[in-house]
Amino acid sequence: MCDDTHSSSSRHHPRLFQSFFQGSFPCSSACRSPGKRADLMINSGHDTLLDKDYALLAEHQLLTARDGARWYLIETSPGEYCWDSFLPQLQAAKKHHIQMIWELAHFGWPDGLDIWQPEFVDRFAAFATAFARLLREEGEIQPLISPMNQISFWSWAGAEIAWFNPFETGRGRELKQQLAKAAIAAMHGIRHELPEARFVITDPLVHVAASGYSGAAKSAAQQQHEAQFEVWDWIGGRSLPELGGQKDLLNIIGLTWYPDHQWFHNGDPLEPHHPDYRPLHRLLQDIGQRYQRPILLAETGAEAARCADWLNRVCDEVRTALDLGVEVEGISLYPLVDYPSWDDDRRSPAGLFGLPDANGNRTINEACALALRSQQIKLKQNQDREE
Repeated sequence: MCDDTHSSSSRHHPRLFQSFFQGSFPCSSACRSPGKRADLMINSGHDTLLDKDYALLAEHQLLTARDGARWYLIETSPGEYCWDSFLPQLQAAKKHHIQMIWELAHFGWPDGLDIWQPEFVDRFAAFATAFARLLREEGEIQPLISPMNQISFWSWAGAEIAWFNPFETGRGRELKQQLAKAAIAAMHGIRHELPEARFVITDPLVHVAASGYSGAAKSAAQQQHEAQFEVWDWIGGRSLPELGGQKDLLNIIGLTWYPDHQWFHNGDPLEPHHPDYRPLHRLLQDIGQRYQRPILLAETGAEAARCADWLNRVCDEVRTALDLGVEVEGISLYPLVDYPSWDDDRRSPAGLFGLPDANGNRTINEACALALRSQQIKLKQNQDREE
């Protein structure tokens, strides 16, 4: 696991969030076919079980969490905002003393708004500004906000292979730039209302290897691999300055990490036993060296039978990264609660907590909960030794 040659002085000590281990609620509101929206807050029962769900967070010592403000429900008419769907979330989080990371667009947007037009950028920026104003009025001074969830994945799934909205092909890069521009405009608007707001910019962490030894294969793999950095580079003002990015907008690097996030450039999976597979701690080290920013593993998980083993392996890798001085500040379990799979209605048990029964009670994935508790104890023991 950890190499004893790493000195304790170089080890990173996480302090950024209220808790290192966190929970991420499913809050996508994508349309999986034209006119058929899949609101995962509804599908998981979370929208009606906010108090119970946030109480479960506190019970399991997950004191920082990610949840979504559903833009399509809040702005049903241009420029008019109804916060009835969001305020109960804010109130429940306050009641249970949960530090929140609020997402403003998780693959969904209001009906009737054309995502390809300049109006989309303007409307999203205005919505984000209104959201920040509401938080300020509710006494939130330094909120954590993730404006656009996984821009790279959204642009690939929605505009490269037409998996979900906007159901296009061959326009992925165009959508990626449009979403990045909207996110940047939103962050400027938020900062106008809340100068101390912090942003979590979340995208997939991946590794792409060449499936052959030719120069063309290596070049194609490198191109795919490097594409994962574009959104962070744009938002941080490293490239495409016309989008409006600037260095101080890139506060926290959010990463999603799943078992299928390494592949060969031809699409074949890259398995852990293959020599080209890269361990997570090395990928985290790459991100840390590139951006010199705090890192949050904002989503990670596996289906129920693999959940505990996956969490343990991820935690081992993150501990190694911390020993190497990588500024990893947290690990967030996703999905925190089960839901019918958003792309085909298949029940996909993967959460720490199951779908609710008739009384609104959720079962506990005992193996996952035990693994979580064990990792929390290990973290506490490490902290105690360091102090």
